[in-house]
Amino acid sequence: MENTSRSVNQNVAVIGAGVIGIATAIQLQQCGYQVTLLDKQGISEGCSKGNAGHFATEQVFPLAQASLLPQLPKMLLDPKGALRISPSYLFKALPWFIQFLANMRPRIFKQNKEALKKLNCAAINAWQRLTQASNSEGLFHLNGSLLTFESGSRKNALATLEHYKNEGVNVTLLERNELDELQPGLHQNITHALYFTDVGHTCSPYQLNLALFEHAKSLGVSFKQVEVTSLFTTDSAVTINTNHDDLVFDALVMCTGAHSKSLCKQLGYNVPLDTERGYHYMVSSENMPTMPVVSFEKKFILTPMQEGLRLAGTVEFAGLSKAPTYRRADMLKQLGESIWPNMVDDYSEQDKKWMGFRPTLPDSLPVIGRAPKHNNVFFNFGHQHLGLTLAAICAELIACDVQGVKPLIDLTPYSIARFN
Repeated sequence: MENTSRSVNQNVAVIGAGVIGIATAIQLQQCGYQVTLLDKQGISEGCSKGNAGHFATEQVFPLAQASLLPQLPKMLLDPKGALRISPSYLFKALPWFIQFLANMRPRIFKQNKEALKKLNCAAINAWQRLTQASNSEGLFHLNGSLLTFESGSRKNALATLEHYKNEGVNVTLLERNELDELQPGLHQNITHALYFTDVGHTCSPYQLNLALFEHAKSLGVSFKQVEVTSLFTTDSAVTINTNHDDLVFDALVMCTGAHSKSLCKQLGYNVPLDTERGYHYMVSSENMPTMPVVSFEKKFILTPMQEGLRLAGTVEFAGLSKAPTYRRADMLKQLGESIWPNMVDDYSEQDKKWMGFRPTLPDSLPVIGRAPKHNNVFFNFGHQHLGLTLAAICAELIACDVQGVKPLIDLTPYSIARFN
């Protein structure tokens, strides 16, 4: 292509009105484009609504770690384990897991880790810029987070501490007496914790997204609640067929999360995207923690929210169409009591349980950047557990790419070309 830059005052569609799509729409509108958000469900009605609210910039390690390999059989066979594959979905998930295992090779793992680290290192500053611009600083808290270890696990705590320190993550090992001073209320079985000082959380992912959307509207972003059924592109335009009418734009940014695979296929791109179904369970507590608390042994997180204490986690591979397995959410309450015993189960069945789709790729890296075979199609999806964390920085990066401006972070490792 001779010229990949785009002039301003063009009409750009952003498909997907979760946190990734809203942040992307804001950045593009600020750059002078006329942006229209499209979403079937509405604003922040998908995974962005009920996630753990953790800006987890300490998570610089891809999920495909060789150390996980010996644990996989036990995890998969344990119905209450942190990872579960629905038996009916096992055959369909096999290609994804084969690629997942391939990404455990030391050289590939190191490459993926460095690429993930670059995004995470820039994430908090990008969120500070975004929350300041949208007057939503009150929903963004930089209180740090804790990774807890239970009785007899000091060796694991020390090894994990070095693991993170070697990657430049700011972290401190706290003894029990230090924990009681910093975060009183933790279960007596917890003996140590890693204190990550440079991470944060939001007290309401949903309210944060609504605040960002209000800011987007104030800038001139429009919204259409429609279902995208198909796409057609030429060198000069993108036609988006919906359940209501056909819409024509100069360019398209796909922020469609777990629903991206079929749309990519329409454009001629294969992407090994699958879905990790994540759950949450809401409880009340008289003395709330001041920061997210993660259990090293039990692999789940609890986060203080405006409306209560959110217990979140677990990974379930079961696709997009299977009904939620809410016993996975029930399991979170039992786990939560072993970390934060002062909780009250007083929410209604309708309000306390939730399931969302995490878009996950076998290398733990998102897809960001221009479509290799199209000059007016861009991707920003597949952020797995880090969608909230990376939304602001990835929005800035994709806005640069749409303009034809070189981003501050090289987007090559995140290109969809790595799968095609």
